[in-house]
Amino acid sequence: VVAVDAAPDLSRPLYSQSTAASMAAAILRSASAIAVPSAATAAALRHHPAFHLVAGRLRPRVTSHRIPQLRRAAFAMTPSVATSTTHQTGEWDAVPGLSLRDHRFEVPLDYSDPDGSSITVFAREVVAAGKEDTYLPYLLYLQGGPGFESPRPSEACGWIKKACEDYRLVLLDQRGTGLSTPLTPSSLAQISSATEQVEYLKHFRADNIVRDAENIRLRLVPCAKPWTVLGQSYGGFCAVTYLSSAPEGLQAVLLTGGLPPLGEACTADTVYRACYKQVQQQNEKYYKRYPQDMQVMHDIVRYLNESEGGGVPLPSGGRLTPKMLQCLGLSGLGSGGGFERLHYLLERVWDPILAPGAKKSISYYFLKEFEMWLGFDQNPLYALLHESIYCQGSSSKWSAERIRSEYESLFDPIKATEEGRPVYFTGEMVFPCMFDEIHALQNLKEAAHLLAAKEDWPPLYDISVLNNNKVPVAAAVYYEDMYVNFNIAKETASQIAGIRLWVTNEYMHSGLRDSGWHVFEHLMGLLNGKRPLF
Repeated sequence: VVAVDAAPDLSRPLYSQSTAASMAAAILRSASAIAVPSAATAAALRHHPAFHLVAGRLRPRVTSHRIPQLRRAAFAMTPSVATSTTHQTGEWDAVPGLSLRDHRFEVPLDYSDPDGSSITVFAREVVAAGKEDTYLPYLLYLQGGPGFESPRPSEACGWIKKACEDYRLVLLDQRGTGLSTPLTPSSLAQISSATEQVEYLKHFRADNIVRDAENIRLRLVPCAKPWTVLGQSYGGFCAVTYLSSAPEGLQAVLLTGGLPPLGEACTADTVYRACYKQVQQQNEKYYKRYPQDMQVMHDIVRYLNESEGGGVPLPSGGRLTPKMLQCLGLSGLGSGGGFERLHYLLERVWDPILAPGAKKSISYYFLKEFEMWLGFDQNPLYALLHESIYCQGSSSKWSAERIRSEYESLFDPIKATEEGRPVYFTGEMVFPCMFDEIHALQNLKEAAHLLAAKEDWPPLYDISVLNNNKVPVAAAVYYEDMYVNFNIAKETASQIAGIRLWVTNEYMHSGLRDSGWHVFEHLMGLLNGKRPLF
């Protein structure tokens, strides 16, 4: 049970020596297995009452226990929190080059109401094959999003292979994603009213993701030692929240395209103004690369605009309109290989004419691929909570839609077609029309509007803590990042004491996916002194 002081004293250490010792013993008893660093230690633990031999292997005795009192920044953890201690551990599994083990943790939905509803949070432990019992420091990975699960490794490759050379990797499915009580259109339908849906959804932001991570660290890491965190994109936003609220749980932090905007009550307007300018530049690059696609887009926009209702049905029951067509830029303009994939998709837009007199029509292939590109039917949290990640004590009021009106002369698809200009794609933006035109989101429309108007979002960052940061931090900042603006990232970096930046235009926002080995190695070099300061 984790309890938090009602009046936190930030000048005092998180744990006293005696408290730390008690916590270590409690956590060792609750763990499912422990990596023992030496034969001498193993021999000593055989006679410790917290351990016994099972099938020739040293295992901890599982008993109920209490984890002593924690101290947290006032905004970060709600007073008098008691967290459940349920932790289920699976057996080791294997893929080429890696061993994997599943963990499921029961945590409160609302940490201010520990006796209320609970959810399950899933994490997958990953080590290099043969290192299952090797003592290794822990590395927690936080995925981008919001609303997307961690990677599912099928072999040792990329940054995961590199990380597992020196770390025991924990791939966390953030609450509401993957196997962590996933929130899907079908599961959210169990909550009948939009108001109740909002009351549930408000608990799925970075503040509670960090609380879950700390909860897991205390149960999973031997002696509750600090771990290193790697945050990609929105996962980096969560890592900065972690730096603000629980830095004592962090050994180091690695950020890849994940420095959030700080300061204002709601930074969404600032973000989208910068984003529209960057998206405009990406569109100009795209049409310079594929000038023939300007005419293809004109033909599609005319076809959709002249269709009944201003669009055509999608396979799932939604509707493709000119404005929805522009949303292909979300995946096509900002990631490695995106230009090529978008161009190849547009090559397949029309059905062939097989019979004389048959009408021109958009192909099923294109319509189905369009739905798969957006992916909102499987990950609705991205659409529902996207703008709220920028809110602290203020509402977003559909920021992307409002700021779009300032650039409407550039982003109006029908006007651009009539004037013979390129039809610009949009970027990482969520618009109200998505809850009309995407079938899986239609029943969540009212909740989306309530979330956009919600003002009482709790704080996510503490600038005073970041200004006095002592945790080593290394960040990859992508110069042409369409999702996390370079200038905003630089401004945030200036607020985090001791951060080391790697600014590069070699990669786009997807650098960790596209060249993960190199990106991870470079960031680790910044932390361990293998890379020069300048």
